[in-house]
Amino acid sequence: MDKTIQNGSCHCGQIRFEVEGSFGDVIECNCSHCSRKGYLLWFVPRAKLRLGAPELQMATYKFNKHVIDHHFCPTCGCAPFGFGTAPDGTATAAINVRCLEGIDLTKVTRIPYDGRKT
Repeated sequence: MDKTIQNGSCHCGQIRFEVEGSFGDVIECNCSHCSRKGYLLWFVPRAKLRLGAPELQMATYKFNKHVIDHHFCPTCGCAPFGFGTAPDGTATAAINVRCLEGIDLTKVTRIPYDGRKT
């Protein structure tokens, strides 16, 4: 079991979180939302994400099929993660690795995902 802890936050620090695990490749989706926000996504079971601030301090955006809660900071607008359900029914968190501390994005392998067609 991976006990590595990654720390992250929104830009202003109002939303802080930690996530257990280490990411390898990340998903770079080309849907209208992800491409405009510049998301680089790492998917983990929701239980691996622990919030440092109450969820009430987050704003939520839903679009398309309205099945993913895209959370963002109402102060700085930064979007560190979203919550949804995997195809097998597992509660899932999609972590925006751009919001993790100490990540060298030039070393991150990006896997393209054609979200425009789904």
